[in-house]
Amino acid sequence: MADTNDIQTFIKPYLVPEGSEELNRNLQAMAASFAVTDDKISEIIKGLHKSMKTGLDHDDPDALPMIPTYVNGRPTGKETGTFLALDLGGTNLRVCQVTLKGDTTYSLVQQKFTITQEAKESRLWDFIAECVGVFLEEHDLRPAPGKRTIPCGYTFSFPIYQTGIASGNLSMWNKSFTVPNSVGRDVVNLTQSAFQRHHVPVEVVAVLNDTVGTLMTSGYSHPDTQMGIIFGTGTNAAYWENLENIGKWTGPDRKGEMVVNLEWGAFDNATEVLPYTAHDNKLNRKSSNHGLQVFEKMISGLFLGEVARNAILSLVDQRLIFAGRSSEILNKSYTFDTAYMSEIVADASPDLANVKVVLEGTLDIPPTTLIDRKVVQHVCNMIGTRGVRLSAAAMSAVLLARPELLTSTVSVGIDGSMYQFYPNFERNLYSVSRVFLGEDFVDNRLKLHLAKDGSGVGAAIVAMTVDRDRNR
Repeated sequence: MADTNDIQTFIKPYLVPEGSEELNRNLQAMAASFAVTDDKISEIIKGLHKSMKTGLDHDDPDALPMIPTYVNGRPTGKETGTFLALDLGGTNLRVCQVTLKGDTTYSLVQQKFTITQEAKESRLWDFIAECVGVFLEEHDLRPAPGKRTIPCGYTFSFPIYQTGIASGNLSMWNKSFTVPNSVGRDVVNLTQSAFQRHHVPVEVVAVLNDTVGTLMTSGYSHPDTQMGIIFGTGTNAAYWENLENIGKWTGPDRKGEMVVNLEWGAFDNATEVLPYTAHDNKLNRKSSNHGLQVFEKMISGLFLGEVARNAILSLVDQRLIFAGRSSEILNKSYTFDTAYMSEIVADASPDLANVKVVLEGTLDIPPTTLIDRKVVQHVCNMIGTRGVRLSAAAMSAVLLARPELLTSTVSVGIDGSMYQFYPNFERNLYSVSRVFLGEDFVDNRLKLHLAKDGSGVGAAIVAMTVDRDRNR
């Protein structure tokens, strides 16, 4: 088995014996810069623990946000009932009816509404109320006998400062939304007022983000779920923490557990421990949020292809591949999609036929040699391997923060395109974690599960736990 603490393990596979000395010298330097040895992962875990501890104790711009979510009821999988969920994203509003069957399974009826430009600019809250009204009418939904409203969970994918399970003030708009008189105000109040104006009998009982939703979706099907993670276009995680460890929590109760949203994409923005390269810096200095979300830019689907494009073009500029030529497409930022990386990495044909199709057919690069294609595949592998090793480091760090749980079975709910579609992503998460969490735990007690649609189903499950605890 390869020694993952030896830098050569991350260099030798990427050399091309039939290539020139200069090419191999460059590949060696590039592979070394993207390498993440076991010692480096230990350093990253230590850095994450320090940042998590600070963030739990008090708000610090240099630490992880560690946001208390006010979600403190674990699902058991035995709950039953029908609950509503709203999922407000940048493009669509989804309204879902989730039926929990009491045997850890659920069914989902949903409708998507495209958010109009007018809604993005002015009448968003009324637009939401109108869509929910349409959904209730079309599916003939009414409050339960003796109740005046239907409880609803609300996944709100814009930055909010949460002040309660069903309250949070909008920090800022992004994704081209500009609705006036909203920033600094409670998004649940704004939505609830619109429901009242339109006579929609729905009560928002919980507001959450998609990572918390992923944790809760997995928790309903697998009640031993400790953590929810998104490895997709972006990345983030949420986990169950003991309230007594959350120093900044000012609520009345200090016993029991609460879900904490890490916002781990913001880890190490100062790049003190992460393996940060010139190719990352090029992406970072040209991005709209320069110097922020540095960790996310190293592991998530939105950015990996762009890091690979930068690295490939650095070899083109030295005339080491493609005879020094590129294409109009490849010269533009964000044209080398992470999905192309997945295709390139998975190509096992002797002449790398799929790599040829991506480079020459999709990206319009002049005819390539087999050496060109091998180099591109190697570059994608270096960056993809770094991504999954950093992902495993972060997951391991969070699980190690609750060592008392590691003697039992622990499930982790994961959603996102990297986890679902990047070649061997799940297998590599397991294999890297074994070094840090122990072979016995990873082989016998750690269970990774795909938790699809956390932002819809998870919101309904949180609504269920709130409704259940309220009626006790």
